Amino acid sequence: MTELFYRHLRAGLMLFMAGALCAPAAAQVEDLMDVYRKAIEHDPLHESARRTLEAAEQKLPQAMAGLLPAVALTGGTGRQQADASFSGAAAVERDVRSWNWNLQLTQPLFRWANVVAHRQAGAQVRQAREQYRLAEHELMLRVAQAYFDVLVAHEGISVADAQRQAVEQQLMLARRNFEVGMATVTDAYEAQSRFDLARAQAVAARTESDARWAELERILGTAPAGLRSLDAAAELPRPVPEDLQAWMSRAREEHPQVLIQLAAQDAAASEIERSRAAHWPTLDLTASHGSNYASGTVSSPADISTRVRSTQLGLQLSIPLYSGGAIDSRVREAISFLARADAELEAARRQAAASARQAFSAVANGRAQAEALRSAVQTSQSALDANKIGYRIGTRINIDVLNAEQQLHAARRDLFRACTDTILQSLRLKAAAGTLAVEDIESINRLTAAGGIIPAPAAALAATAGTITAAQPQRMR
Repeated sequence: MTELFYRHLRAGLMLFMAGALCAPAAAQVEDLMDVYRKAIEHDPLHESARRTLEAAEQKLPQAMAGLLPAVALTGGTGRQQADASFSGAAAVERDVRSWNWNLQLTQPLFRWANVVAHRQAGAQVRQAREQYRLAEHELMLRVAQAYFDVLVAHEGISVADAQRQAVEQQLMLARRNFEVGMATVTDAYEAQSRFDLARAQAVAARTESDARWAELERILGTAPAGLRSLDAAAELPRPVPEDLQAWMSRAREEHPQVLIQLAAQDAAASEIERSRAAHWPTLDLTASHGSNYASGTVSSPADISTRVRSTQLGLQLSIPLYSGGAIDSRVREAISFLARADAELEAARRQAAASARQAFSAVANGRAQAEALRSAVQTSQSALDANKIGYRIGTRINIDVLNAEQQLHAARRDLFRACTDTILQSLRLKAAAGTLAVEDIESINRLTAAGGIIPAPAAALAATAGTITAAQPQRMR
């Protein structure tokens, strides 16, 4: 007992020192909104989506350029040197210098293909904006998933540690009872087996926690000093309205992926019209002004310089007659792409409705499951207390107490996981309906207001160093 006392004392001192070291980091504890804001700035996938949108938005001014005038200035200078003979006379050297410049303006008056291309660019920009909105929804879901995965993993550590400590106490009690003849050696061996298993589960829980922190760090670039945990007693969100068909109908019309496919459908329809417009004539207004100069010509014996300045204004009409069937082929190709866009739109609508149905059901069932597990935690605690009393008076054996403890800790762990899963499913339901917004993250964040503080892995490992091995009773021989 003296050795065990010192082991516990050493573990307590390590806990105190680690807590003192980690105290400055408490001010840096972040909640869900803090993590989300940091992810907006540092998540590379979100940054990629934003840059993709910026690039896609340039399609509109590029298409608009096909309807606006084009102005070009050209110029040149030259020099000719030659030996020329005139009327059989001896050859003479000729040296002629020249320069010219020309300013030309072309204003499209009728180019239907360019008009349709501008309309098509608008559909493509709309598609890119919906893709960015989808990326924003995915960022919210990824951040929330990573955040709550860390909380669940930490709860797993807490449950594993609590179960290990409880089994350790039961192991010591079983040994004392065995030594005084009040219990069999089977009880002691059973308790030792459960204790070893609890130690292994505690190690596995910490490994899982490290993996979840690494996933959060992958999104943010750096891991927070600590996170605020969830209050398991908080009221879980419920779908409003509580009408599955309303959610499914909205998802079929407003899910970002559906809107992306609608924009793609419009772009494909415009492509058909643009391809057909290649059969249509084009009419441009042209205007030019320029000047040219030459000091003479190599074909004339006299150096007679010329300088010409001219201005031209006119209309240019072009009527396509035959292009080898390329235009008709492009039209057929565009029609096939439109049919594909129609199929992808219907697939997106079905997927959105299915996602809404699944999330709605998960939220409703998750709330019911959490309520049942809250009751299970209370009854499991009562059952554990009764089994401990029964073990002391001899009506229960050691295995009954161990089973009751395991049931209690499993119920606690399942309750916390059910709460986080329900919260995440509520966010997925709004994402399926296309209504997920920052306000929803803020609403979920308020559920962590009364939660505890979860330290970062380094602090957590420092705070628990030695707790797995410091209080290990000697094994039965």
